[in-house]
Amino acid sequence: MGHSDRDVAEPSVLERSANGVPPSETETATFGMGCFWGPDARFGAMEGVVRTRVGYAGGTASDPSYYSLGDHTEVVQVEYDPSELSYDDLLEVCWANHDWASAAPKRQYRSVVLAHDEHQRVAAERHRTALEERTGRSAATDIEPLDRFFLAEDFHQKYELRSTPVVGDELEDRYGNDFVDSTVVARLNGFAAGHGEPTQRNEVLAALELPPMVLSELQRRFC
Repeated sequence: MGHSDRDVAEPSVLERSANGVPPSETETATFGMGCFWGPDARFGAMEGVVRTRVGYAGGTASDPSYYSLGDHTEVVQVEYDPSELSYDDLLEVCWANHDWASAAPKRQYRSVVLAHDEHQRVAAERHRTALEERTGRSAATDIEPLDRFFLAEDFHQKYELRSTPVVGDELEDRYGNDFVDSTVVARLNGFAAGHGEPTQRNEVLAALELPPMVLSELQRRFC
């Protein structure tokens, strides 16, 4: 599906700013919350989240893949702007959006907070203790240091958008190699899963120059 030269040469202000946050100004969090498609969409819709990726972590296998996962777990990695969003904010979303009190039937889907540093470890343990005290239930969610993150295959990235081919194809064409790391794509993936407020969705769509068919499909998914 093609664009005019103007579409490619002059991306919108939202597209430029959303994809222009340098890694030196962001922080990263990693969570295992069951199947990684849902958490990827949930975090992607949040203001302050810059990029999301899904992958494998928490195990010892040297080269995991979806069909040869070894002892790794499906995780979502969230890159965020700490001036807009805190790690505690992300922890609140993590605890509220997975079954933290039950052990997963498979290690692939276990619940785990993979801390990038001591600050994250302490914060995660504080949240877990407070949750247990408030509910009187024991948490099955592990808290471990992150050793290494392995990026999952392309067909897992931004699954909600990829499952709507006309939209996924258009956005992959537009963003190319930046598709997985695009803030705009993360937002739209979250919106397609039903997250985000109507005003937030409308603001993002209004800032993008997308073909009518793509806009129609996105709006259909947003309902």
